[in-house]
Amino acid sequence: MPEPDQQPRDFVGHGALPPHPAWPDDARLALNFVINIEEGAERCILDGDESSENYLIEPGQREALQGQRDFLSESIFEYGARCGIWRLLRLFEDRGIAVTTWACGMALRRNPALARHLGGAAHEIAGHGDRWISYRDLAPEIERAHITRTISTIEELSGHKPCGWYTGRRSANTRALLVEAGIRYDSESYNDDLPYWLTVLDRPHLVIPYTFDANDAKYHLSPGWTSGEDFLHYLQNSVRCLYREGASTPKMMTVALHARISGRPGRAEIIHRFLDFLAPYPDIWVATRREIALHWYRHHPYAGQEA
Repeated sequence: MPEPDQQPRDFVGHGALPPHPAWPDDARLALNFVINIEEGAERCILDGDESSENYLIEPGQREALQGQRDFLSESIFEYGARCGIWRLLRLFEDRGIAVTTWACGMALRRNPALARHLGGAAHEIAGHGDRWISYRDLAPEIERAHITRTISTIEELSGHKPCGWYTGRRSANTRALLVEAGIRYDSESYNDDLPYWLTVLDRPHLVIPYTFDANDAKYHLSPGWTSGEDFLHYLQNSVRCLYREGASTPKMMTVALHARISGRPGRAEIIHRFLDFLAPYPDIWVATRREIALHWYRHHPYAGQEA
């Protein structure tokens, strides 16, 4: 049984002089787009859950219905799988951009055509738990089984074993279970602008921090985005800051999207406009997290100590 995560809190990190990442072509910023694929894996009494899903859906303050179906919530999630994901993928594919997807195993099993499409494109499929639920209090053997099932689902349906993982609502056991399963990086942290190494189960393990600030989830959270303009301005200002810093200390940036949120037409248009905004910035490396991980493995290998 893996030991629960005992990593001490680290308030130093890379410090005042972070490593120069040496991104390809001397890029001043590595930019990654993530699309969360959760639709069909959320709480629903049809799947044996005690209540319906009420997190990150259009009526932001909606209560979970106990012991009964919430047809509004169910249909919002269905929209993400039926329409939203394809709108976002077309948006990026039309511009030749590969994205990372956080994919729940159950969501892919219910939409195998999507898994096949992702597997045949340049996009990355990373694990996001078998269900879109909180794993905080699940027994380690149950969480291990979910991780194993998700890895098998991704590999069987897409033809590719996942390199990375983000549960989000993780447990104290998650990171060790991922290392045990052979996952090469996780994004179960929000604490840096660059990847860093940890020692987990006496093995080097790479962390590529994720984002809750440049995240469309804030359309449904308070305080959050009151309009797409809010989200767009925040993304633009983030690029301006990081690009300026990148003249001497390049960083990475993540833009987090959800099929049922930014897959809606009015919000997808914001992503179009953000991509137009990026056009005058030639030295930005738009990459998947797998590409960033492989770059870090190659150019910044584990040095025998925690970052």
